[in-house]
This record gives sequence, C-alpha cells and structure tokens, in this order.
Amino acid sequence: MNTSGRLSIESMQGRCSEAEWQARVDLAACYRLVDLYGMSDMMANHVSMRVPDEEGAFLINAYGMMYEEITASSLIKIDVAGNILSKPDFGELDYGINRAGYVIHSAVHEARPEVACVIHTHSWASMAVSALECGLLPITQTAMRFLKIGYHDFQGVVLNEQEQASLLRDMGDKEALLLRNHGALTVGRTVGEAFNWMHRLELACRSQLAAMACNTPLVKVSPDVLEETWNNYQRGTRRPYGLMEWPALLRKLDRLDPSYRD
Repeated sequence: MNTSGRLSIESMQGRCSEAEWQARVDLAACYRLVDLYGMSDMMANHVSMRVPDEEGAFLINAYGMMYEEITASSLIKIDVAGNILSKPDFGELDYGINRAGYVIHSAVHEARPEVACVIHTHSWASMAVSALECGLLPITQTAMRFLKIGYHDFQGVVLNEQEQASLLRDMGDKEALLLRNHGALTVGRTVGEAFNWMHRLELACRSQLAAMACNTPLVKVSPDVLEETWNNYQRGTRRPYGLMEWPALLRKLDRLDPSYRD
C-alpha cells in the first residue's frame, strides 16, 4: 500500500457515477487547499461533500490520512445514519471514519439540504478567537462579512448525537459558526463557496489576533457602516462565492501536485 511515501489506492472512478467522481475530485482538492493555506491539523478535522443525486449520502475523509495526501479515490461514502456505503481497499490499514466527523457533518447535511460542502477546522487562529469572550470582532472589512456569525458553546468532544440539535440551532441558516473553545465551521452550496467562507474566516481571525497583540485601542466602525458592509457580502447582493476562485484554485493545485485527482 505504501510506495515512496504514498498510499497506493485503486481508483474508485469506475465504481461510481460521473457526478460522484466529480464531487470526489472537488472534495479532495478542498482537503489539499485547506492544508496548503495552513488550516489543517494532521489527520484531525473533516471536510464533507454531498453526493449528487443520492439522498442522504456524503463523502468524508478516511481517518488516518493527512490532508496533503487525500485523493478522490481515498474518500469514504457514508449516509446520514453513519453507514459506510463504499470505500476503497486500504489493505491492512483498513481506515474508517472519525466519529466526531460523522456527528457534526451528518447533522448539517440532513438539516440543510441546500448545503453541498461542510468544512470544520482547528486552525490556531480560529481556536484562539473561539476562546475569546469577545468572539470575532468586526474590525476589518473581511471580518465584517461575519458580523452575524453564530456561536456554539463547548460541550466536550463532539461524539454524542444529542449535541446535534444545539449545533443546528446555533448555526441556523448561517454559513459560518465559531465552535467555542474548539474551532470553526463553514458551509456552502458549492465546495468553492464553503472554502471561500473558511479562508476568509481564517484571515479575519488572524488579523484580529495580530491587532489585539499590539496592545493599543482598536478603531471602531459605526453600526450603520458595519450593517451596510455585511449586506454587501450577502447572497443576492453579489455573485456566489467561489464561482471565479474555485477554477483558479484547481489550476493552482494542478501546477503544484495533480495527484488529488487520482
């Protein structure tokens, strides 16, 4: 299974529909991009993608693989009940899925049918801001996009399905959620949209921590301007997020390492 530091995994392309294969390629790309932009946590965390035309089915990472090595064929297809629908042959490694990943992602996919992709991270910046009583402050234009971000209080490692109800309540119809003392969660109608939300949330968190570290008063923006700026970022006001960025990001990956497509 291991050749020069790479897992040898038989292609799943012939074992799924064209739509599922495209979803696999896009999701594998998202994993690589999360790592490339410094938001991965070794093999922890998860990104999931709804399988087109298969109600209740979604793709998620094999627990045991680093984000930088995930490929289209390495992803595992499960349903919202946690049943594994299909997975590649990992040989003696026999990777499965992470319980916390299932609990979080299945809840969102089942409750929000318009959501195609869910991203959860433990980046240093989002973890730090999630632990601040003030939360994410609208002190930059990028942060103003998250003026009405949701917050979910920490209840321990997310292993209990009973937490799903409060998680969904705190998220509502929002695209971004800060998990207190934990990390961040974003969703999108496309994988490109979800990644765009997470990338911008990460930038907002990093810039806030940098500004707060200067130990000098922060410049405040008036409520009217904050509201107007937030509105400029909303669906219907502008083109969908990721529409232009995602093809460019795929080209970037293809230049660096196209093996995510395998």
